[in-house]
Amino acid sequence: MSVTHLLSRRADDPSSPPPPHHRPTWAQIDLDAIAANAATLLRVATGSGLMAVVKADGYGHGAVPVARAVLRGGAAWLAVALIEEARELRAAGITAPILLLTEPPVSAIADLLDVRLTPTVYTPAFITALDAAARARGGPPTDVHLKLDTGMRRVGAPEGDWHDVLTLLSGAAGLRMSGLWSHFACADVPGHPSIDRQSRAFRAGVAAARDYGLTPDLLHLCNSPAALTRPQDHYDLIRCGIALYGLDPGDGLFGALPLRPALRWVSRVSLVKRVAAGEAVSYGHRWAPPTDTTIGTVPAGYADGVTRRLGGLGQVVVGGRRRPMVG
Repeated sequence: MSVTHLLSRRADDPSSPPPPHHRPTWAQIDLDAIAANAATLLRVATGSGLMAVVKADGYGHGAVPVARAVLRGGAAWLAVALIEEARELRAAGITAPILLLTEPPVSAIADLLDVRLTPTVYTPAFITALDAAARARGGPPTDVHLKLDTGMRRVGAPEGDWHDVLTLLSGAAGLRMSGLWSHFACADVPGHPSIDRQSRAFRAGVAAARDYGLTPDLLHLCNSPAALTRPQDHYDLIRCGIALYGLDPGDGLFGALPLRPALRWVSRVSLVKRVAAGEAVSYGHRWAPPTDTTIGTVPAGYADGVTRRLGGLGQVVVGGRRRPMVG
């Protein structure tokens, strides 16, 4: 949601400052909850480290404060989707290793190297260009993580291309394959047959890499739901996004884990009025009270992530009681 951020250490602290400027709708971010969630996930992944995904402005929670919170909670790595996201973290003084989750355009390679990222690679064209750029700069080889497509079918090297990319990486003087990873498509549905298939395919990819003389330092396969349900696939790192923010990545996958939601969306009722029975309200006049009633207006809308589809379905908490969203 595009609400104004109010970053606070405790979202439920009554001494929290008022919303910034004159905007009566804001988000309170509990950074202690994010740090605690990171520590909890590390306890789940005994013997594995944590790569915290802070892309998309830390899932809307604020990338820089979230990155600091997860590192305080014990995360060893950060992950982003864009070079620009990593540049923001570096400008804030964050020095932790950062994985770029997808290949950028070849034209962005110079920026990628300047920001000191660990790039994900998976296409021969990008690997060749990155190797040439790294060799031209001199110095030690640039660490890269190879992503294998084991069934997600978005990005990553499909099995038919493994020979080509592994051959390139084994002969790339400017690159060192320090990591190998993949991504589950259906781990939020425990028991889905694709999960075991992807796990087996990843093991085959690890073995194939070793056949080419490539022995990565880090293997990582588990996203948030797999981190909670697939201990056999934890490898060296678990790679968590949504669970860090206290949102269940599946249907009850948290179980008894004390993962805490980190965002509280707050607004102030701007107007209260009486409405007579049968007087329809708001767009489309889809709701009318059966008896005389009182309604309140909350100053939040599309720009804040409030969709019209919530009418008749959503709820808000007013004075400690749940109230329906009727228009």
